[in-house]
Amino acid sequence: MKAEIIAIGTELLLGQIVDTNSQWLAQQLARIGIDLYYKQTVGDNKDRVVDILQQSLKRANLVIMTGGLGPTQDDLTREAIAEALDVKLAKNEQLATEIEDFFAERDYQMTENNFKQAYLPIGAEGISNPQGTAPGVLVEQEGKIIVALPGVPQEMKVMIQEEIIPYLQDSILDDEIIKSKVMKLYGIGESSLEEEIADILEEQTNPTIAPLASRGEVKLRLTAKADSLAEAEQMIAEKIAELEERIGDYVYGYDEEGLEEAVAKLLLEHGLTLATAESCTGGLLGARLTDVSGSSAYFERGVISYSNQAKQELLGVAEETLRQYGAVSSQTAQEMALGIKKRAGTDLGLAITGIAGPTGGTPQKPVGLVYIAVADKEDVTSYKYQFKGGRERVKFLTSQQALKLLLESSR
Repeated sequence: MKAEIIAIGTELLLGQIVDTNSQWLAQQLARIGIDLYYKQTVGDNKDRVVDILQQSLKRANLVIMTGGLGPTQDDLTREAIAEALDVKLAKNEQLATEIEDFFAERDYQMTENNFKQAYLPIGAEGISNPQGTAPGVLVEQEGKIIVALPGVPQEMKVMIQEEIIPYLQDSILDDEIIKSKVMKLYGIGESSLEEEIADILEEQTNPTIAPLASRGEVKLRLTAKADSLAEAEQMIAEKIAELEERIGDYVYGYDEEGLEEAVAKLLLEHGLTLATAESCTGGLLGARLTDVSGSSAYFERGVISYSNQAKQELLGVAEETLRQYGAVSSQTAQEMALGIKKRAGTDLGLAITGIAGPTGGTPQKPVGLVYIAVADKEDVTSYKYQFKGGRERVKFLTSQQALKLLLESSR
């Protein structure tokens, strides 16, 4: 089965809202073995929605639309579906009752325009929305299926999981399953990774292996097709075992696991505690570490020592060190790491100092220059990096590298 996704909303085109719905929908379709060939975004314009929908129906068996099902004048998805199929809209009394009940149960004042959501293209079925007032639309016509769902993510997800996926699995899907798993690696570039596993990539059939570059890391996506989920998972597990023999030293996690989760696992496993001192990253590292639930078990404190005065008062960096070597130096980074470790009484102290830009750089110390120091029970070591890009990118890559150093220090 071939599918397409159409995301509807002018706010998506203007960049005011990020389209996370399409990404999530693509993952759900892949999970049940449906091939997705196109994703499109269109504004709140009926003629353009009709045009795109008609194009999609020529190429795909299944079209999933999100957005444009609300009660206002710019919500035109129902009208567009009806026009594309050359049918009229008709009021569905059951949906109208469900909408009235939704407002009554919450003691909300209902306005007349909410009844617009009870109209469906003739021949369509309504999809109940347990979390909102906008029902979905399901149309089957001449071997084609159109599914229209609200753009509100939590509403759309519930309707997909509880209504649409069971419908697809029961009605039209064969038994083939598509399963994907993502290996996450650090400390190796995409080109070097491909060289390491060139023969495995050349021989791949099922599962397939796709290298993916990402900010500060590299990923390998493994995708297997099989008659059952268990068989697909076994195929992937066997291929992962083969890959780990070759590149296991670079693998830090799988799927949604980030570097911060990998660090958390190792710190907890080895019973280590950590404190951080950040200058140019402004607390980004601490934020990433504390995004992990249970981080209080290993993360003791984080200090944002942006100024020289803060570095002296909060971390004990010597005035002479700052005068002789400057705030952005190996010597200052080491004293920051030792200072935060001593004051926090932790097993590890990590410090960051650098120039995030776009101002502040000099020929001797250009924008993107960063020093990261790690103090452990035995010693303190500093590392010098030169990152490229804008301020946000330099800060992120610095935090990424700091997490990599913590991984190595925790092992």
